[in-house]
Amino acid sequence: MSSTHKIRDRLTESRIFIGRIMAVSILVTVLISGLVARLVYLQIVGHEHYAVLAKNNRIKVSSIPPTRGIIYDRKGRVLAQNLPSYSLEIIPEQVKDLEDTLHRLQLLLDLTDDVLDEFRKQKKRHKRFDSVPLLLSLTEEEVAKFAVARPFFPGVDIHAILVRYYPYGILTSHVVGYVGRINEKELKDLPEAEYSGTFYMGKVGIELAYEAQLHGKAGYTEVETNAQGRPINVLNKVEPEAGANLSLTLDMDLQKTAYDSLEGYDGALVAIEIKTGNVLAFVSHPSFDPNPFVNGISSKDYKALQDSEDQPMFNRALRGLYPPGSTVKPFVGLAGLENKVITANRSIYCPGYFQLPNVRHRFRDWAKWGHGATNLNDAITQSCDVYFYSLALTLGIDKMHDFLQQFGFGEKTGIDLVGEKTGTLPSQQWKKAAKKGSWVAGDTIITGIGQGFTQVSPVQLARATATLANRGKVVTPYLVSRLDYVNHTEAGPVQSGKVIPLQEKNLDDVIAGMVNVIHSARGTAKELAKGIQYKIAGKTGTAQVYSVKQNESYNKNIDLKLRDHALFISFAPADDPKIAVAVVVENGGHGGTTAAPMAAKVINQFLTGEKPDAVGTPQ
Repeated sequence: MSSTHKIRDRLTESRIFIGRIMAVSILVTVLISGLVARLVYLQIVGHEHYAVLAKNNRIKVSSIPPTRGIIYDRKGRVLAQNLPSYSLEIIPEQVKDLEDTLHRLQLLLDLTDDVLDEFRKQKKRHKRFDSVPLLLSLTEEEVAKFAVARPFFPGVDIHAILVRYYPYGILTSHVVGYVGRINEKELKDLPEAEYSGTFYMGKVGIELAYEAQLHGKAGYTEVETNAQGRPINVLNKVEPEAGANLSLTLDMDLQKTAYDSLEGYDGALVAIEIKTGNVLAFVSHPSFDPNPFVNGISSKDYKALQDSEDQPMFNRALRGLYPPGSTVKPFVGLAGLENKVITANRSIYCPGYFQLPNVRHRFRDWAKWGHGATNLNDAITQSCDVYFYSLALTLGIDKMHDFLQQFGFGEKTGIDLVGEKTGTLPSQQWKKAAKKGSWVAGDTIITGIGQGFTQVSPVQLARATATLANRGKVVTPYLVSRLDYVNHTEAGPVQSGKVIPLQEKNLDDVIAGMVNVIHSARGTAKELAKGIQYKIAGKTGTAQVYSVKQNESYNKNIDLKLRDHALFISFAPADDPKIAVAVVVENGGHGGTTAAPMAAKVINQFLTGEKPDAVGTPQ
């Protein structure tokens, strides 16, 4: 044997081969055991779980959107309804070149870029075989144009739908509100099953506050699908339940009168039925047409509304905050009587200014010449500032704060709308926290005439006035009086029954002063008394927008936006109150000449039925 050839070790090779065979056998055994164990788990242990998953993968549940509830005023007039219309919808998977199709549709129907952008956003929320709306309310002209070109647009079609419509437009936008397309943020917070087939939801006003009730209950279909998820057979169908129809306390005749009275001014008017808390009129002026928001307002038009100096989209009645001015004086006067720091007949001398001891600064009265000897009735009738400077200092901020708080100053009224502001009722603790400063006597003095840090909303003023007229029975304003569901009816909010403990004689004294504001020769709103057969109790107010220096006079020729706000609170008839009205007119000057006549129109119409202009057919 040649020395160059190695001698084969058959024994070693045999051992290596056997070892490999054993390793492979063990590996195969382990794999088979794992497979058997998995089969046992799938067929026995996890059978029920995976059977359910398999069924769910085969059967898809699709939501059927309900019909949105209708909104009526107290006399049954429709404020929000659903009108039949047509939508133009696209099924993306049936369109070969989606962008080209969109471009051709844009040319055909003169669509804006905003419409296309909104479609692209909506498409992301749906599957490729879902029908996605491009236009939600086609005009007759658009329907005709597309009908002719329909063969050239595979995957695009017209569908019959219901579209929200507001017949009274600008008259109700701040109270009824409007619906709009659901955005991405809202979509995350909404129940998917209920809203998967819904394109709209309430954005503001009653539409938002009662969204759950108005939307209704979605139905659904159980659809058998193929491996790609496309429907092939309907297995079960449950019809949707329509949303509740809402009846509001609002009276559209009064609403129109209130809105028209504010023509030419920015401001708000709120009228409340005293015994019930029904909101009869709720106006923020100027306003806007809510209908363009339903299908998506253009960027240009929306920007014009946002940039407008008059802020038509700002709800002044609910969210506007203003110094109450002299409208707070009846409440401060009542606080003085209830706390026994004054009597109704006690007089002080008004020289036209008020000074703290050993202080040179003068707190001026609106009447430079002063009012002379003045008691509570005179002070309310003539709106004497000096009287209430003195009373506020005698009362002290703590007693004044605690008493005014009972009437709802510095608190939300609880009205059934979203977004109400609380306003500010200042106190020592409030100033320390909000202004990082100590309370001083000057703060107390100007709080007594509704200036300084105090801020109220028009609906707050109306509620406080109604509570005063109700002789301490706290009134909570509300708008929805009844909800009519398919199978039952529900009543709206109920009054709390809370009563502020007040002395009848003190109430009589304060209300007598408020009656004299209108029915006395020296009253600050005496012009309202002409031609009426009942008595109104009221209080005028003028709230400064900017401060006048100590030795300067108010310049009546200043810029409009720097002029005083005009306010007026009232209720009537004074001896049996039925309606309370609060008016705020931004930069309106004097409350007696600007705001008071607006309230008087609403009061007279409610009590006598005489209206300046009836509500006709809505436009």
